[in-house]
Amino acid sequence: MFRSFALSFAAGVSAVAFVTLARADQIQGEYLETRTCDVYTGPCFANAQVGLAGKEAILAWSVTSGEYKGVDLTGLKVVVAVRASDTLGFGGGLAVHPDPIKSVVFVDSKASKKQQDALVELATSRASQTVGEVVKVVPTEIEMSLDRGKCVGKLTAGKGISIETRKLAKCDCLCTNERIFYPPLAEVKNSRPAYTVSGHFSAKGLGTNWSNPNTRSAFLATFSY
Repeated sequence: MFRSFALSFAAGVSAVAFVTLARADQIQGEYLETRTCDVYTGPCFANAQVGLAGKEAILAWSVTSGEYKGVDLTGLKVVVAVRASDTLGFGGGLAVHPDPIKSVVFVDSKASKKQQDALVELATSRASQTVGEVVKVVPTEIEMSLDRGKCVGKLTAGKGISIETRKLAKCDCLCTNERIFYPPLAEVKNSRPAYTVSGHFSAKGLGTNWSNPNTRSAFLATFSY
C-alpha cells in the first residue's frame, strides 16, 4: 500500500512540475537585433564609439508558437525601433545615460487588435529597460527569417525598416581583441553576434533616420517566455 501511495504521489508531483514548466514557457520564437554601434568589438573601439554612436536600435521578435497571456500569437511578428539620448550600452562596462528613450512599435498587420495589443506588451515587457516611451504603434507587413547556424537574418517591416546579416568572419576582427562587448537589449536565449550587411530605418515617429551597413552590430537569438 505504501509503495502504491509513493508511486501515486511521485506521479502527481511530476504532473504538477510538467504543468508548471509548460506555463513558464508558453511562447517561443526567434529574435533579431541590430544597433548603430559595434556589439562585437574590442574595448578600444567601444571607447571611441560610446556617447557618439549606438543611440539607435531595432529589435524584432518572430513567434513560432504559443500564447502570451492567453492570446495566440503563433506566426506573428513585432518590431521595435528605438532612439535614445546616449549609447544603448547596458552591461557593456561603460557609463551611459540613454534616457530619455523613445520608441515606435511595428506590429504584424495580419494580427487582430487583441493580438496587436499582446505583441506590444510582449516586446515592451521583455525589453523594458530599452523601450522607454512608446510614441507610436504602427500595424504593417513584417517579413523575418533567421538561419542561426549561418547567422543569416533578414527583416523587413513596411518600407521603412530592413536588415540583413551574415556570420562574422576572421577579416571582421580588426584589433584581435574582440568580444561580445554589449549584451542583447532584450531578454533572449542562445544569442550570437553577427555582421550587419545592410540595415536602415526611415519610418516616421522618431524624428530621425539611420543606416548601419558593414558593422559588427547584430544579434540572432531565440526566446521563450
